[in-house]
Amino acid sequence: MRVLFATDGSRSADRARDLVARLPWPDGTQFSVVCALEARGELFSAPWMAPAPPELDSVEAELLRHAEVTLDDAERTLARPGRQVDRLTLRGRPASSIIEEALAWRADLLVLGNRGHGPIASMVLGSVSAEVVDHAPCPVLVVRDAAIDSIVFADDGSDGAARAAFVLQTWPALRGLPVDVVAVAETSMPWSAGMAAGLYNEVVASYARDVDLAREATRAHADRSAEGLRSAGFAAVPHVLEGDPADRIVEFARSRAHALVVVGTRGHGGLARLILGSVARNVLLQAHGSVLVVREARNVPAAEPTAPVGAASRGG
Repeated sequence: MRVLFATDGSRSADRARDLVARLPWPDGTQFSVVCALEARGELFSAPWMAPAPPELDSVEAELLRHAEVTLDDAERTLARPGRQVDRLTLRGRPASSIIEEALAWRADLLVLGNRGHGPIASMVLGSVSAEVVDHAPCPVLVVRDAAIDSIVFADDGSDGAARAAFVLQTWPALRGLPVDVVAVAETSMPWSAGMAAGLYNEVVASYARDVDLAREATRAHADRSAEGLRSAGFAAVPHVLEGDPADRIVEFARSRAHALVVVGTRGHGGLARLILGSVARNVLLQAHGSVLVVREARNVPAAEPTAPVGAASRGG
């Protein structure tokens, strides 16, 4: 397995580093620890600004020194017998550099911390994190919690959810954790019902039948999903909720200490397929704990391993 860990030396990145170090990765797992810095010309200047100040060299040297210290610390923390840990300093736009390195290195998983700001920090992704999650070519783990004691698997029957189930069943690092399979039946009254003058009773009766059918179908799907995970060795329990999917998933996850939310997301045609679906995005933004976002399988062209965009340094 190939795990790309992106760090900037922040507290949230250190939390992600420590969590990754504790997970039970199989022997032979390869880690690439990357720290991304803006290209030299972007550190203090832009096309409409004056040239970079003369002290740029010393400032850049200090940033590079900080990156090396951060990489040293991450490499030392992740090192274990049976693991290979490499490190890399990327130069260029951070989000783009991380995404391109994940593609070039053929990462199976990309891990990063969550940098929020202000009084609602737990609800706001940092701009780099958000862009990486939107465009990464592999599953992305956004770490907000220091531990993972259980899994909340949000299964809506989509191809993305099927891919997420496959990840759960095949990644050894998640083995042994109890799983709550959450399926949400959308049972709100359609807004148009109030416009059917003279047909209110018929509309309500029809709606009630549809709600019952939705509950039954959702229950059956949750049961099948949990059974599939149990057959793979997980202790999985199905749950059927009702209401707005993202809100209910987040609310359920908050009731479980140190729960990892696993959510699949649909792809779309053209450029839109690169952007998260609304449910996955809302879960990612609102969840208090860590979130693993898994896209449905896409035809991503195989890239030959190449040096990352911009100057880079790698050590082992």
